[in-house]
Amino acid sequence: MTTTKKKLTLSLLLLSLQFFSHFPLPSIARGAGRSFTNSSGFVGSIYGVSKRKLLKDEEHFQNLDRLAHGYMTNADLEKAMKVLNRRCSSISRIYTIGKSVLGVPLWVMEFADNPGEEEAEPAFKFVGNVHGDEPVGREILLLLANWLCDNYKKDPLATLIIDNVHLHILPSMNPDGYTLRTRGNANEIDLNRDFPDQFFPINEEMDARQPETKAIMSWLKEQQFTASASLHGGALVANFPWDGTEDKKTHYNACPDDKTFRYMASLYSRSHYNMSLSKEFIGGITNGALWYPIYGGMQDWNYIHGGCFELTLEISDDKWPPAKELSTIWEYNKMGMLNLVASLAKTGVHGKVLSSDYGRPLSAFLSIKGINSTIKASETLADYHRLLVPGEVYEVIATKHGYKNKSTQILLGEEAMSLDFILDPTIPHQGSFKSSCLYPADGDGMGGFPLLEIVPGSQLQVLYVTLVIILVFLFFLIMRRVLSRKHRQSVLPQRSNIA
Repeated sequence: MTTTKKKLTLSLLLLSLQFFSHFPLPSIARGAGRSFTNSSGFVGSIYGVSKRKLLKDEEHFQNLDRLAHGYMTNADLEKAMKVLNRRCSSISRIYTIGKSVLGVPLWVMEFADNPGEEEAEPAFKFVGNVHGDEPVGREILLLLANWLCDNYKKDPLATLIIDNVHLHILPSMNPDGYTLRTRGNANEIDLNRDFPDQFFPINEEMDARQPETKAIMSWLKEQQFTASASLHGGALVANFPWDGTEDKKTHYNACPDDKTFRYMASLYSRSHYNMSLSKEFIGGITNGALWYPIYGGMQDWNYIHGGCFELTLEISDDKWPPAKELSTIWEYNKMGMLNLVASLAKTGVHGKVLSSDYGRPLSAFLSIKGINSTIKASETLADYHRLLVPGEVYEVIATKHGYKNKSTQILLGEEAMSLDFILDPTIPHQGSFKSSCLYPADGDGMGGFPLLEIVPGSQLQVLYVTLVIILVFLFFLIMRRVLSRKHRQSVLPQRSNIA
């Protein structure tokens, strides 16, 4: 069957069977290499490894009806987001980052005090419904959006988040899989295995990736995220990088920022109603490769290629619980979600990188001595936001080609620290100066910029000489005109007064 015919067939299926399709696969969210029993008592094996027999058609349709009852359709979700945006238009906006295989828009809602504007603030993203048969995340994220809308300027945590963070919420990354009730997308691809992998050369060709994957990758190029989390179902644990191992064996594989990731995962787990009490995972957290290795996963790609610290959050033991349980699941996860986003403003190191000549912003690289990981200051505002574990000593290093490196040792407390860098050019420009506008009087640490345009020193000298010549010439013309007028007055005949 050609690709065109296949897509047409899937489109017709999507229109005619909104609530009828494949029974959700009973593998856990990340695709573990093991079988388990779901809430309906059905025993299954991992996705893509072995096939299973489908239930009889009658039972199959009954189960789909039962599972879908009370959950939003894709149309319902889009409508709910637009209604919410109109209700909270001063602190929110909605936009799309692309479309699914079957053309469903991937809607995102942003919350901030100035939504859509670039500010020197960290950005966080939530991504739900990565797997089509794990719909809890999309419902919980809409409840989070409504809570923020209702509680801004009423609840201190809601106010802190909206005033100091740009929060982006993508409720459904896989709307086709949700409608078809399959783990993968409409092309039967597991989107959490479709990203480029650091250990093995898979998914290297951009054209071969799924449109949903491409949308996420393009999103990270357009928006610089400090941290993020994807929501899954089938377990109850906060998972952190690395997700894979070079030898394909199951063991702990720490990434350079292992301490920071453990801190983030523990923050979520401890804030959750009972995640930290897990008997399977100590403290309710796990290193991905220690749990079971996966390749082509989204969280590792975010960290490596976007400098974005992403967690994979398994927020429900049941992949598709009854809709009546959603409010309880929301209450259990509420504080974990809020505290994780708020941590971007409440902890870590934040600042700007500026040039000593004219105070221009520099998109420099920021690193920590002893940690083989760097982040980059933004291109326009040169602001950076570095997540670190509180209570430790760090040496922060700023580097930029054409400038001298600068480092500062800090003791990071429990609260966020502001740390600006001013870098000197390796070859100073003639006529350059250090502006007194670099540090504003209000001490917000964000820096300012002089009004003088950035001009190289040699050109500045030529400009000064040219201005002097012009001023002398203008003075000469003015004096000549004054003298000429006096001369004319002295030679004109005097008029006599007539009575």
